[in-house]
Amino acid sequence: MTRHTKFFLFLLVATTACSAPAEIRPSALFSDGVVLQRDAEIHVWGTARPGARVEVALGDGEAVFTTDADGHWSVSFPAMEAGGPHELVITGSGYEGRIRDVMIGDVWVASGQSNMEWPVSASADAEAEIASANDRLIRHFKVPHVWAESPVDTVVGGPWTYAVPEQVGSFSAVAYYFAHELREHVDVPIGILNTSWGGSRIEPWMTPEALGYDQAQVQAVFDAEREVVEEALAAIRERVGSVPLEDEGLVDGQAVWAEPDLDESDWTSIAVPSPWETQGFQGIDGVAWYRASFDLTADEAASGALLGLGQIDDSDRTWVNGSEITGPVEAWNVPREYPAEPSQLREGRNVISIRVEDTGGNGGIVGSPDQLFVQVGSERRPLADSWAFRLGEVRVPGTPKNRVPLVLYNAMIHPLLPFPIKGAIWYQGESNANAESAFVYRDLFPSMIEDWRGRWGVGDFPFLWVQLANYMAPDPQPVESAWAMLRESQSATLSVENTGQAVIIDIGEADDIHPRNKQDVGLRLSLAARHLAFGEDILYSGPTYSSHSVAGGQITIEFDHTGQGLTGRAVDGTLGSGVPLGGFAVAGADGTYRWADARIEGSTVVVSSPDVPSPVAVRYAWGNNPDRANLYNVDGLPASPFRTDSW
Repeated sequence: MTRHTKFFLFLLVATTACSAPAEIRPSALFSDGVVLQRDAEIHVWGTARPGARVEVALGDGEAVFTTDADGHWSVSFPAMEAGGPHELVITGSGYEGRIRDVMIGDVWVASGQSNMEWPVSASADAEAEIASANDRLIRHFKVPHVWAESPVDTVVGGPWTYAVPEQVGSFSAVAYYFAHELREHVDVPIGILNTSWGGSRIEPWMTPEALGYDQAQVQAVFDAEREVVEEALAAIRERVGSVPLEDEGLVDGQAVWAEPDLDESDWTSIAVPSPWETQGFQGIDGVAWYRASFDLTADEAASGALLGLGQIDDSDRTWVNGSEITGPVEAWNVPREYPAEPSQLREGRNVISIRVEDTGGNGGIVGSPDQLFVQVGSERRPLADSWAFRLGEVRVPGTPKNRVPLVLYNAMIHPLLPFPIKGAIWYQGESNANAESAFVYRDLFPSMIEDWRGRWGVGDFPFLWVQLANYMAPDPQPVESAWAMLRESQSATLSVENTGQAVIIDIGEADDIHPRNKQDVGLRLSLAARHLAFGEDILYSGPTYSSHSVAGGQITIEFDHTGQGLTGRAVDGTLGSGVPLGGFAVAGADGTYRWADARIEGSTVVVSSPDVPSPVAVRYAWGNNPDRANLYNVDGLPASPFRTDSW
């Protein structure tokens, strides 16, 4: 098999905060600030040379392990109560590493697609929320986008970060607000394992067993993907010639193409700013390197400079004279302005090297010419010109990896399994909300939950999810809806023990699949957690359908989770029993739905329509964006969509 047909990712062992040498390396999960699950056996693991003796100490406990032939080591400690800080000390072979500020608390896995991945910095009231964040006992570990054909053991990602203004902006917003609300009621540290990937379907998060695949079906998945990749690679080679499939500019983490004296004689010239697709590299995604130079006097170099590098599509790492001035910046089409310190500059020629990574569509340094400059003091000198350019790594388009079955479980869930958790929160389904998948989801989702629980080995931990929000243009008349069907599949999964659902049918945005209001999402998830995980006797759900009866041309609907009673919500957000209800539709034996009048009578809702004199079925909030739906309980939680038919 040639290198380019091996479409799976080679996962690298991540470095940790204790900077372990090659002899002993703990898993990336074990870095400064790690939160370990309270009241559960604690596992610590990593790698070292085969046969090495590894000693680990945590609190009053000590454990020793001699690595196996593959260099793996793993030790366990008895369960500990919530608290800290502790220190995790790992020694052996002349090495001593100390992992500090270790807390014992509750660990929650946060997974799904982009609405779970969505950061605090891009959510509602971001500036104020970031400024007010001040809880170092809420911590966040981000697993990057990685995938694999078979289960891997190596965790990548991290480090652990804190809910403080300098770091909270990159947290999953849903997970942060969930943890923030929980901390108001459960006074223990909370660790978030954010393992999510925007656009992902549910199947990539599942195992062959959960999907019901045999080995032949597993092989067929990857054979089909390789065929797609081979065809795409052949088309690229026909268009632009030979292309690199590994980044020769970044070798073992060293940016060799950022060296200031690099020979650029075999590089291409490219106009900047402009996408590389317009410069003869059409249809190329992946990594490319740019280089340019500017001159400074000794006094100018000693004063530092500001580098304007235009808008970059999609992300970049930047060096000056071989010194990195910024780590990976993932901000699509956002203008880059980076300070260069005097220690990074020199008299005479200074070299800028930029590693640009593009995941799809146009890529490169774009924007307007005035966004590219070197500023010394108040003087700006243009950088828009012809830059040296070289492809680093061409990533052959195939099926997006977040849609290939199995591969995200293998690389983003399986490595976490030895790490005990309190529970999981899940926000996914948009990518399965179509005619082919929405109904099947009610089989896939429970299977995934049960499979994760069995593999984690910590019992039937609470599994909480977010029902899909309202989205797209409202329909003027009742219609069929894949989004409504997906929501029904999510609700059906509540039959699985110890599960909960946050209904957000009222906070979506018609023109944006990413509702910015993540505060209410976190709040509603936290209510379910307080009830299911901590046993609080609270109202944690909005009204849910219980039963119905038909008599006299009307349908009377009973609900669970009504609390102090049912109410309507006005357009201005106020609740009141006198608010007219919307979102209900009824149908007769012909199966044609018409909007219905609805009124609250005690703990029930009575619906009817003059257009349907003999109703047999009722639906509520059944649509992509059921903007008429406004049934709540008095506690302010929205009713969940439902239907009584099975048509």
